[in-house]
Amino acid sequence: MLKKILLSVFLLIGFIGFVHGQSQILGQDTTRRPIITAVPFLTIAPDARAAGMGDAGGALSADANATYWNAAKLAFIETNVGGSLSFTPWLAKLVDDMYVFYGSGYKKLSDTEAIGASLRYFDLGDITFTDSQGNVDSEGKPKEFSLDLSYSRILSKTSTKGFGMGVTGRFIHSNLTSGLVSTTAKPGNTAAVDLGAFYENKGLLVGGLASTLRMGAQISNVGIKISYSDANSKDFLPTNLRLSSALTTEIDGFNKFTVSLDVNKLMVPSPDENNQSPDKTLIPGMFGSFSDAPDGFSEELQELVIAVGAEYWYNDIFAIRAGYFNEHELKGARKYFTAGVGFKYTKFAFDFAYLIAAKQNNPLENTLRFTLMVNVDSLKEGE
Repeated sequence: MLKKILLSVFLLIGFIGFVHGQSQILGQDTTRRPIITAVPFLTIAPDARAAGMGDAGGALSADANATYWNAAKLAFIETNVGGSLSFTPWLAKLVDDMYVFYGSGYKKLSDTEAIGASLRYFDLGDITFTDSQGNVDSEGKPKEFSLDLSYSRILSKTSTKGFGMGVTGRFIHSNLTSGLVSTTAKPGNTAAVDLGAFYENKGLLVGGLASTLRMGAQISNVGIKISYSDANSKDFLPTNLRLSSALTTEIDGFNKFTVSLDVNKLMVPSPDENNQSPDKTLIPGMFGSFSDAPDGFSEELQELVIAVGAEYWYNDIFAIRAGYFNEHELKGARKYFTAGVGFKYTKFAFDFAYLIAAKQNNPLENTLRFTLMVNVDSLKEGE
């Protein structure tokens, strides 16, 4: 019963290629081998700025949302204190009571150090549990959340260049069976860490124009497997390696343009020839994930997820964004375009993003994201 519930939730979240049909996901089509993990809500891009750029946010200029993308960026923020609130109605095409909430904040400790904290909350709405005959068993309200604490430090710095690292500790709670009458099912709890590195060079010239290059690397959600029943049944977290780059060019005093690229690889064991998840422990599973695909190197390349984005700012007041997210057809088939806008006014910024599915009948189609950011640094200056 529990396995059926978990599979239904994973299908509902939309991370394993609905367009291929449930029979294919269950293993009847062994050419399609998406990597399935627990708590996939941890991989949902929370903020509207990066979401408007195809989820390519790993190397964008630092802000309060760095606690998700790469904690190493926190120390590069130029203001003293700030925060962000984001809201995403999830799978709104299918249901009207599922959403993702994300709140984050940071505090600079010095010119080279910063701390941050964030909360991710995923409400899966109301779910009706049934027995094997289809009779209503109970009503449930599954919910998941994570709490993060981050520390970032710049290790080397000049007038134009800087390199830093960051670490995040994370507590994860997943209650998928809320309301289910069961003697075996239970909420899952675990902990994880993120490790990140970030490089910034503000002294470049590209075509004679002042430019900034940013590069980042992050391994996220490295942690103990999570269990929803007995200790012998555990699932991998979505441990992910993200390599990022972004180039910002100032056309003149009013106009600047950014292009960004993120490459992601789940450091989770690939399904075997029968679409079954190998029984491995954390470290062998992580490092073996680069060479364990049944079809060899060609299939390993299929597991790379590419995100590209572009952003135009006018006078640091108004922004227009666009992007594209691509996951291989046999590994989940999430393919979509994104668009977004942003506004800044004194201490506040507002961002909006819209998802355009590359194929029809995609449950993620028309996904909206909203983010409000505030910088309270200037309050101490009396501005």
